Parts: sequence; C-alpha cells; structure tokens
Amino acid sequence: MSDSTPTPQWFSPRGGTATDPGPATATGAAPTAPTPTHPSSTTTPLPPTGHGPTPPQGPLGPSGPGGAQGHPSPHPGRRRAAELTSVAVLAALLASGGTVAATRLLPETSSTPSTTSGTQLGRGADAAPVTQADASAPDWTATAAAVTPSVVSITATGRGGGGEGSGVVIDRSGHVLTNNHVVSGAQQLTVTLSDGRTFAATVQGTDPSTDLAVITITGAPDDLTPVAIGDSDQLEVGDPVMAVGNPLGLSGTVTTGIVSALNRPVTTQGESEGQNPFQQGQAEPVVTNAIQTSAAINPGNSGGALVNAGGQLVGINSSIASLGSSSGQSGNIGIGFAIPVNEATSIAKQLIESGTATHAYLGVTPQDGSASDGSGSVAGAEVTAIGDGTPAARAGLRVGDVITKVDGERVESALSLVGHVRERSAGSTVTLTVLRDGRSIELTATLVAKPAATSGGNGDEGGNG
Repeated sequence: MSDSTPTPQWFSPRGGTATDPGPATATGAAPTAPTPTHPSSTTTPLPPTGHGPTPPQGPLGPSGPGGAQGHPSPHPGRRRAAELTSVAVLAALLASGGTVAATRLLPETSSTPSTTSGTQLGRGADAAPVTQADASAPDWTATAAAVTPSVVSITATGRGGGGEGSGVVIDRSGHVLTNNHVVSGAQQLTVTLSDGRTFAATVQGTDPSTDLAVITITGAPDDLTPVAIGDSDQLEVGDPVMAVGNPLGLSGTVTTGIVSALNRPVTTQGESEGQNPFQQGQAEPVVTNAIQTSAAINPGNSGGALVNAGGQLVGINSSIASLGSSSGQSGNIGIGFAIPVNEATSIAKQLIESGTATHAYLGVTPQDGSASDGSGSVAGAEVTAIGDGTPAARAGLRVGDVITKVDGERVESALSLVGHVRERSAGSTVTLTVLRDGRSIELTATLVAKPAATSGGNGDEGGNG
C-alpha cells in the first residue's frame, strides 16, 4: 500500500443506461437514532478529475487552516479535489470521468430564475416509504424499488466534451438536487428518469461553496416521484445505507453498506464560477463534515442519493477515498463520502428561491492545535485571529483558545471547525466548548451571514470553517 494519502477528485461518467427499478410498494416509518460524534480526518486539497465545484468561502475567518495545496490531478476529466490527511479521500464528486478524458465543461451559459418560493421538498410528510421488519437484515429490494424512481442520470455537455453524473428529484416541480461539479460549466443539460424518459434541464442555482446545485427539468412530467427526505442528524455509525446513482454511466445502480463514520471533515478543491475547467484556478476548498460510508461509490455516483433502509434521503454522494494512482481515475476502495441531507436541503431551498445561497460565519482564523484539559491534552481548532465585531468576538472568544466542540460534537482540527460552521445556517446559535488556561468553558455564538468579501481579512475563515 502506498504511504501517501489518497487524492480526492471529481469525475464525470459516460455512457451506459440503467434498467428501470420497480415501483415502491411498502409504506411505513423507519426508526431513527441520535447522531454520535466521531473523530475527524483532515484533508488537503488536490485537483480532481472531471467537472469540479467551486470551493466555498470559509465560515471562520481570513486565512484558511493548514493543509496541503491542491495539485493537478493525473486524471484529465474533472476538478481538483482534496486529500485526506488521515484518510485517503478521493473526491469522486459525481461526473464519472473514468471514461471521460478532457471532458471538462466550460462555464455555464444559462440558468433558470426561480419561479417558486417556499417549495415543499420531498413527499410532504416524508415518512419512510419502506418499513423494514428486521433492521439488522433490511429488504434492500423494497428500498431500491422505493428510491430508484427518484434518482436521475444527468448528462452535461460543453465545448470541451461531456460527462454524466447523478441527481435526486426533490419536489414535484421538477427540481433536481445534485453536485455543483456535475453541472458547472455545462452549456447543455439533459436528465434521464428511471423509466428511460429524457428531458432537457437548466441550472436553477449553484453553490460552489458546498458543491451543491439545483437544476430544473424543462417541461417536467406530472408523475415525478420526489425522494422522501430523512434527517441526517439521526444517523448513527453502523446504520445500513444504500447508494443509488449513475456510476460509470450505469444508471439505476444501487450499492449497500453502512455508515462508517459521521462528521468526517473532507476537503476537495474546485473551480470558481466562470473558470476554464481545463485550467487550475484559485478557488477556496470545499469543506464538508461528511457522512462516511462503505457503500460502493464510483465516478458518476456524484449527486446521487444515499438513503437509509427506510428509503429516506440522508445524504448526497459526492466523493470517494483513493490510494492514488499515477494513471487513470481511481475507483471505490470502500470509503465514500456524502453531504448530509440537512445541509443539502437547506442550500437547495435557497437555490430554488433565489438561485444563490448564504452561509454561516463565525469570524475566526483557526489552525490545528491542542490544549490541556487538566489531565491530558485534547486536539481542537486553535484560534489565531478574531475579526472585530464578528460573532466570535461578541461571544468572547480569545486568540489562543482551542475550540474542542460545537453543540457537543467534537472538533479535532481547523477543518473540522470549518465543516461544523458551514453546515449551519446564518442566524443559528451554537455552543462552543473551549479550552482556555487549562479550563473548559462554554461560549454561545450566534452565527451571521458570511460577508460578501472576507478573503484575507481578519475574521475570514479562509476555508477553515
């Protein structure tokens, strides 16, 4: 095994169509459980292959957390991604680029203005469409039948080529949630439903900061099947999950596994809006406190659904870990990552309503650090700078403080803190557990919307959270 950590990358799959899944027949509610916290893994940005999402601005402060600089991906097709420090994380952000060499898409040329406000996502009550008689041995046939009609294949084309990815139907108005890197730069989009019908689509809105996007099916049929939306905060390590998508152009593919870890900081590097996808650009890394899963995820799965055994959406598949390779695109090695559905739907609602999204902001510059808790040393995010008048300043944070928890969830690095802040909404109140002078204290901060331009200034997280 290589002693170097894997490189996250984005892919855009080509070819292949999937067989149509049967209709869901079971109804009911699936049990949920509270979310545990887990140690986080730091990743360093690397260039991914295929279409790449624009990296988000940090919710914390000016300079970003320490991490490896992104390097050009050996794969020709997609975007730059990041490399996990303790976990090989290949950002397999959708587009299956395994068969797509030099298929990066050029900047988007059109987008559809929002025509809906306050759209109800999902199926309404969003009760689990499948009731599992035995939680330890799920009937995956029933789950696949319930979920596959809600997952689509996306084909994106541009002057430089084309690629394919996945998407999830999130309402009856024809809105499809996917990864930004799947559609970024596309001049033409088509969506293929599970029954084989194909429609044109336009970009409703993109959010490079979270690598999320919403596209709208043109002339959407009345019989669309929105996915049932679950609660990612209720996931527990060990829960069974299924990934549904279009890996390598093989639409309607399902794979199963478990939740391997939660709140796993994953960093990928993408391109800024309007950037030529064939050139590396200066974009802030996407940092996600991701769901880690053992379900097989491959190029082309990006933007697809990660669901629980009850058939509820719990995440948007976005990247995979890779041991790295000098040639070709890497595939699944049993470590995949998904954007938690609670974060994804929050962004999706904003994109549907306005085409853009706002992000939470704390106003600190963090770095990896540790502090004594009296009997030992605890890792966390050390505050190196605080912006004047920011939520951090108002909360009473000080330079030198080491933040170890956010709302009781562990923070083990600067990237982990960035991920925690980014997954929350502006206006939300968080409790920060801080080690200061050998004592643990709790401070309360109310996050605000991230300023339009904070890069390089005090209080700009710079990609750290």
